[in-house]
Amino acid sequence: MKIAVAGTGYVGLVTGVCLAEHKHFVTCVDIDDKKVALMKAGISPIYEPGLEELLAKNIERLNFSTEYKEAYKDADVIFIGVGTPEKQDGSANLSYVYGVVEQIAGSIEKDCVVVVKSTVPIGTNDKIEEMIKSRLVHDVNVYVASNPEFLAQGTAVRDTLHASRIVIGVEEPYAGEVLKEVYKDFDAPIVVTNRKSAEMIKYASNDFLALKISFINEIANLCEIIGADIEDVAHGMGYDNRIGNRFLNAGIGYGGSCFPKDTKALHWLANFHDNELKTIKAAIDVNENQKLKLIKKSRKYFDSFKGLNVAVLGLTFKPGTDDLREAPTLVNIPIMLEDGANIKAWDPVGVDNFKKIYHDEITYCNTIEDTIKEADVCFIFTEWDEVKEFDLTKYNRLMRKPIILDGRNCYDLISVKKANLTYDSIGRETVNSLEYSLA
Repeated sequence: MKIAVAGTGYVGLVTGVCLAEHKHFVTCVDIDDKKVALMKAGISPIYEPGLEELLAKNIERLNFSTEYKEAYKDADVIFIGVGTPEKQDGSANLSYVYGVVEQIAGSIEKDCVVVVKSTVPIGTNDKIEEMIKSRLVHDVNVYVASNPEFLAQGTAVRDTLHASRIVIGVEEPYAGEVLKEVYKDFDAPIVVTNRKSAEMIKYASNDFLALKISFINEIANLCEIIGADIEDVAHGMGYDNRIGNRFLNAGIGYGGSCFPKDTKALHWLANFHDNELKTIKAAIDVNENQKLKLIKKSRKYFDSFKGLNVAVLGLTFKPGTDDLREAPTLVNIPIMLEDGANIKAWDPVGVDNFKKIYHDEITYCNTIEDTIKEADVCFIFTEWDEVKEFDLTKYNRLMRKPIILDGRNCYDLISVKKANLTYDSIGRETVNSLEYSLA
């Protein structure tokens, strides 16, 4: 099929490349000339494992353009994959989506299916259909379908090619049949429902996972108080197939482009209809508090960061991505800087993005060793493999005071106890091989 994709972010570009992998001819549209030039050269403008290789492999079936009229006018299917960032009040900003809708209405010259892949509030697809049909320039039939994405950054290519499910929300059988044809070679179950149900499936899925994370973090916080071990607790819980073992890793909260935005958007939508979702509100509150967990722990060892050498391992909200959206570092590092800390930071892919926010205020290092050298305390914010596999004895050898505050539980406590460290993690026993008073 001839397919156009609006937007070349995590959703749009991954969708376009994966559709090309399944032999469709795809034109990806973006307003940024520099991004388009990069993609034409086979270079991905975003960091996502496996994406650039797949892009280069399918370059003959991929086209990248800023000319939306040419891309949309004779496409069989048009996917909308632009961002829907949150507004100040927590609602979704749909201006980018509606901008693309205006372009589509003025450009299409043949019957087509418009597919909304962006995460949008329930009922948005109905509004999009009304907008397109009221603004059509040519006498064509347009069908609007909801087809939410369920990819995670760091595994987006795998999540698309080997999806857990493909959800199709339609009001007419024809649109459903077209999308079944688009996805016929994808090895995934297909769920066909109406548009509002498809939109809700996306929000309900993400918000449930956010709830699960917030729940295990609250249990972890209680484990610290009563002397239980959260990893043993989560392990025991995970054997119950009604619960499962995924998203039971305690830490310093969720971040990224989906969970924070989608929980706030659904909470806002419910309030708009005078129906508060108390569980979602609780997840939002728990997550915001959890992000500061390590700062609170640090007060046991230092009453101030003034003059301290602070090492930061990991800047992104999770491993496998350079995305900083809602990363705990964006909450913690400003507090440290304001308090007078001297910060050295390491991240394998996130430094360039972090430099756009903090260019001169932080020293960026190329190795973990350089980052922790002469440090008074080390904060672990992202569970990169390089961190998890790091030689624990180096903390003692290189740091001025080997105090490790680990927000991702990267190390097992038995190994830590052998390394002569002070190690404070989430929901587990604090290892005090070395004792420190307030400095």
